[in-house]
Amino acid sequence: MNHFACPYAFLLLAMPFALRYLLPPVKGLHGDALKIPFIGDLEKISIKSGGIWNMGSAAAGNGFSKFFWFLFAVWTLLVIAAARPQQIGEPIRLKNESRDIMLVLDISTSMLQPDFAINGQRIDRLTAVKKTAADFIRKRANDRVGLILFGTRAYLQSPLTFDKQSVEEILWSMQAGMAGDSTSIGDALGLALKNLKDNEDTKNKVIILLTDGENNDGSLSLAQAIKLARDEGIKTYTIGVGSRDVFFGMLIGQMRGVDEKGLSELAAVTSGEYFRAENTAALQQIYNAIDQLEADIHDDRFIRETKELYYIPLVAAILLGMALAVVLRRIN
Repeated sequence: MNHFACPYAFLLLAMPFALRYLLPPVKGLHGDALKIPFIGDLEKISIKSGGIWNMGSAAAGNGFSKFFWFLFAVWTLLVIAAARPQQIGEPIRLKNESRDIMLVLDISTSMLQPDFAINGQRIDRLTAVKKTAADFIRKRANDRVGLILFGTRAYLQSPLTFDKQSVEEILWSMQAGMAGDSTSIGDALGLALKNLKDNEDTKNKVIILLTDGENNDGSLSLAQAIKLARDEGIKTYTIGVGSRDVFFGMLIGQMRGVDEKGLSELAAVTSGEYFRAENTAALQQIYNAIDQLEADIHDDRFIRETKELYYIPLVAAILLGMALAVVLRRIN
């Protein structure tokens, strides 16, 4: 399919006629008409060529000489070039857009509590998180994934990357207590926001923050981190892990609970969602739910390859002008 990108350029075709009829004759100091030094030569050329160019206006009944129409043909080709003729190809589906997803995982020593299970065998929280998070990473085929681990301090273990295998290897190698025994949710969230903000390649940015406790360390309070998250407008999903079984907590000597109020507020102000996982099945369902909420973008938008053809009339105009110059030179 062919069309002109600037069809209004064809209005310029009327310009030579408008100038011919609208502009008054030029009056100079030496008479009513403008004296052109080489007009005599052009008249001689017309005579020598047997009147082929009809240079004088009186030679043509409509007031326009053949030479005028020859120049008008050059002008027409230039106008066509200015209108930008284009050849439009077949529609091509746009490639799916990708997201930047930053996983922010708590690896404080409380994640060693064995209140989760797989296939009837009791496991600690961190092992359950490794398995479910790894499954989630494998599903994000078109997304970049980054990994932040936090305890007393927060560390960027993997910047945003399409290399999912490397992120998964880091995920499986992490150990509880590597980043300290306490929990700095505010610092971890601040680090995630900074890394996502610094990467401007993608507009679709998501944080998935998982913890089993409350913010009890670090330089940023949870309230400050929530304000930063709201200002940045990066959607944040929060996951609280751990059993609500008070007896089990007393039995293992740890009663620290999840700050559900703070995590819910963080998710709410960023248009995310808060989830609570008390067992492995629930944790798996949460990651599946997030996978659906942040499904790969399959736009039904199409683009057509556009090939510019303006150079064809432009080259033709140049060649025609050169031909006119050569003919005039030979006649002279």
